[in-house]
Amino acid sequence: MSKTVLLITPPYHCGVVEAAGRWPNLGFIYLAGELRAAGFEVVIYDAMSLWEDYPQIEARIIKERPDIVATTAFTATINDAIRILDLAKNIDPQITTLLGGIHPTFCYEDILQQSHEVVDFCILGEGERTAPELLETLVAGADLRRVVGIAYWQDGHVVTTGPRPLIENLDSLRPAWDLVNWNDYPLYFIEDTKVALVNSSRGCIHECSFCSQHKFWNGTYREREPEPFVAEIAHLNLEYGVNAFFVADEYPTYSRERWEKILDLLIEMDLDIHLLMETCVGDILRDRDIMWKYRKAGILFIYMGVEATNEKRLADFKKEIKFAESKEAIRLVKEAGMISESSVILGMPDETKESIQETFELAQEYDSDFMHFLMIAPWPYADLYKELEPYIEEKDFSKYNLVEPIIGPRAMSRDEIFKAVLNCYKNYYMKKLPEWYLMKGNDLKRHALLTGMKAVMENSFLKDHMSGLGKMPKAVEKYLKFLKPAAEKTKTDSAA
Repeated sequence: MSKTVLLITPPYHCGVVEAAGRWPNLGFIYLAGELRAAGFEVVIYDAMSLWEDYPQIEARIIKERPDIVATTAFTATINDAIRILDLAKNIDPQITTLLGGIHPTFCYEDILQQSHEVVDFCILGEGERTAPELLETLVAGADLRRVVGIAYWQDGHVVTTGPRPLIENLDSLRPAWDLVNWNDYPLYFIEDTKVALVNSSRGCIHECSFCSQHKFWNGTYREREPEPFVAEIAHLNLEYGVNAFFVADEYPTYSRERWEKILDLLIEMDLDIHLLMETCVGDILRDRDIMWKYRKAGILFIYMGVEATNEKRLADFKKEIKFAESKEAIRLVKEAGMISESSVILGMPDETKESIQETFELAQEYDSDFMHFLMIAPWPYADLYKELEPYIEEKDFSKYNLVEPIIGPRAMSRDEIFKAVLNCYKNYYMKKLPEWYLMKGNDLKRHALLTGMKAVMENSFLKDHMSGLGKMPKAVEKYLKFLKPAAEKTKTDSAA
């Protein structure tokens, strides 16, 4: 009889990206496909997107009676991930528990030293090859040390088996799209959407000091071929009715030739879809002559993390861009009829009220459609960690979510920082909303911007905190009140 693997997402919410909608866990879809190919029964349980908590998770584990429970974690979700595995062990100590993701990849020693009673194995790095081999080895009772890419507790200490080589051919993976309940995944700012994450590449060549992607992928960059990637989008659209796609790559546009081929294939397909993506400033400047192709291919939304508004901070963050370049890239995206989104990072040890005001004024000069004023989160594996460690006042990893202040600056309290950031949001969008309301000539973008803002106000962390600054002005309420509460409608629809 085949073994059953239950993949569970941690039920973590902080009101950041989830304000825009819900989307399936792409890592689980890839992992499920490879586990199934190895002969295991797989169930994906997206507790986070379903807004289910521990009583429901407990009931689901009891119902499924899995042999293996696996979850994944970045730093902010690690506490919830371990709690899931603890719950599984309490239900049945014979359940094998797996923990993967970026935080366990770098912090497996701390995790296993503190929680080896509930975490049987940490999967280090990519899991699609490692997890099936590990489970096959367990079933066969063979030597675990032959399984490369794992860490576990044995005889009072942590055992690691070394890094596993990265998957050379990403097109060889077999994502289990059929295991997804697509009705659970809407965009809140475009009606009648089903959302998928898709992956055209893995890795990042940039070495931003606050980030971790470069380290996680060992500085590598691997690309899928354009044809199977676009065929996958077409398959999801035609087979499951998916019509909104987040391109989950850290850096999809690295190769101009490959990226333009993807755009050309999408234009040729002429699918009625929307694509949302992230890329870097330099590539938008490089592609100024084909911005029309971006839009014609269905790209509606582009995020670029400019991260700072002055050259010193850009250098501190190892961002290889200049203020003027970022401003021009944002202009090009908007000029082509797409929605631009960006972010700046606040809360460094030398932050002051004056520096926050300067950042706000320059953020207005960037003039991105959506701008996020994020708090520095000192990931314990990021290059900046050692520099920031003396200023860390919050030790609870669940708060390392780019929303809550972790660092205590020398000249401000964390509470002062947080209130200043909320004011940045409020003042930025008080200016933006009238512009969107009066926008002409691009009804789709206008509707997406206004509906998106309404979804943010209904579902993001701002909803709980803006009351401390007074209600949104009457003028702002006027711009939003004619819109349906899209997020609430979709939640109701999916529950029906």
